Amino acid sequence: MFERISWLFLLLSLVAEVIGTIGGFGSSVFFVPIASFFFTFQSVLGLTAIFHLSSNLSKIALFRKGLDKKLLLQIGVPSVIFVIIGGILSNYLDSFFLEIALGIFLIFFSLLFLIKKNLVVKPELKQSLIGGSLSGFTAGLLGTGGAIRGITMAAFNLEKSVFIATSAAIDFFIDFTRTIVYFQSGYIGKDELLYVPFLFVIGLIGTYIGKRILKFVPQDRFKQLSLVLILFIGVVMLVQVGLK
Repeated sequence: MFERISWLFLLLSLVAEVIGTIGGFGSSVFFVPIASFFFTFQSVLGLTAIFHLSSNLSKIALFRKGLDKKLLLQIGVPSVIFVIIGGILSNYLDSFFLEIALGIFLIFFSLLFLIKKNLVVKPELKQSLIGGSLSGFTAGLLGTGGAIRGITMAAFNLEKSVFIATSAAIDFFIDFTRTIVYFQSGYIGKDELLYVPFLFVIGLIGTYIGKRILKFVPQDRFKQLSLVLILFIGVVMLVQVGLK
């Protein structure tokens, strides 16, 4: 069994989990590009959903005091609905142009909030519904919606424990839902299941390490750090698409 495991992939997955925890929006935005070098697109979707289930449970446990139940409902409900739609459409749509659009979107909005540092979006129902819908749809279709949710929650200027706990809780319901959709679509097979115990442990360890590092990140720097990471993700996504 062990000869079929890619240890480099698991090491990079740990790095993705640590950075995703520090940034506050989850590991999928880094995990998806990494996994795509080792697996097919459909397998990447399945592995991402499985990996995130364990990592988000860890974040909920470690940051549970910061959970915002109002935002959980306003962003989480549309996210779950649209992750089903995106997951189903992943069977039929070409992801190439969608990945380009997502990369441009992330670069534009991260730069906007980095340049206009005093720009804050109020966490009202309309903005939460739009952010949740886009996040869920891209998570189902492309495997990663955390960056869009990160943009939304960074714009709300939330305290870092609220940001991470609420984002993780939303992500958990998204991942639980899309795992079912992906399994029924045949994205999760024997090869993917081999990695489940390893990814579960990595999710726990990576979240813990990320939380320890986050103690040294001041609140006023947290939003900027998240936006810089999202900007980097957008650039990497466009570069990766160009290499295909």
